[in-house]
Amino acid sequence: MAKILVTGGCGYIGSHTIVDLIENGFEVVSVDNNSRSSIGSIGGIEKITGVKVKNYTLDLKDYDATRSIFLENTDITGIIHFAAYKAVGESVEKPLFYYENNMFSLINLLKCVEEFKVPYFVFSSSCTVYGNPDSIPVNEKTPTKKAESPYGATKQMGEVVIEDFFKNANGASILLRYFNPVGAHPTTFIGELPIGRPMNLVPAITQTAIGKLPKMMVYGSDYPTRDGSCLRDYIHVCDIAHAHTLALQYLIDQKNVSKCDVFNLGSGNGITVLEAIKTFEAVSGVKLNYEIGPRRSGDVVAIYADNKLAVEGLGWELKYTLEDMMRTAWEWELVVSNKS
Repeated sequence: MAKILVTGGCGYIGSHTIVDLIENGFEVVSVDNNSRSSIGSIGGIEKITGVKVKNYTLDLKDYDATRSIFLENTDITGIIHFAAYKAVGESVEKPLFYYENNMFSLINLLKCVEEFKVPYFVFSSSCTVYGNPDSIPVNEKTPTKKAESPYGATKQMGEVVIEDFFKNANGASILLRYFNPVGAHPTTFIGELPIGRPMNLVPAITQTAIGKLPKMMVYGSDYPTRDGSCLRDYIHVCDIAHAHTLALQYLIDQKNVSKCDVFNLGSGNGITVLEAIKTFEAVSGVKLNYEIGPRRSGDVVAIYADNKLAVEGLGWELKYTLEDMMRTAWEWELVVSNKS
């Protein structure tokens, strides 16, 4: 069994990916400082898989602490790097906070990749690297434009750093540019658990529906879309998770065509914010209390993926519909709320 280090392993996408890796025969070690996640995710992973995953509770900005993981696990053969702050709005308010966390952690990891000769590296990137694209859907050759937020800028910078590093390093990397992961594991043992007020759409929807939030805001009604709200590409977190396993296997099987291959991970369909709300209402039977507000700084107008390269190159198949995404997100919210 290849041993894989998952950074941000207690987080939303990280925890689902650990489950998928274990179910596909990998051994996993996790690291997470739990500043934006719960250590309880490790228990959820164990309930699903029967495997208790070792998690290092440390900050990847601390180089010596990061290096200690590799000293204790000299047989790590791959890294999937999720650990990063990801809230667009917060990054606009606190840019240095984002640049320091997201960039220093990546650089420290790559130093360890070099020293300990880790051959495979998969990076959690984002469709934010495309900025406001001139045309949609976007494919991997769509030019990147100026990022609309410091968060997006850290993903653009991260891609450049990784590409430059692997030009002269042994091994290879993959940049996975994913769109909007939503939903929860069908068992409801793990899901999205935002700390504080949710920054992403679907947790805001479910927390409003359950009564944790009195109402939610839809930012903008005058965008050039079908109904005036922002248009996004929503994809189930389990589909996203499996793509990471496939990407890792792709590198192990030496199918990569360059030292740094790129894949979009999206459903291929554009859904507006208001359409997402209507789908949730239909699935849950709950009428949502929402208000139309002004545009939010940092938001892209409209974007969705051309996912042909991932489907054909990685052998990726999408299993979950938008209705599944909303249903599992709502079931997860009901479980979390009953526990609290």
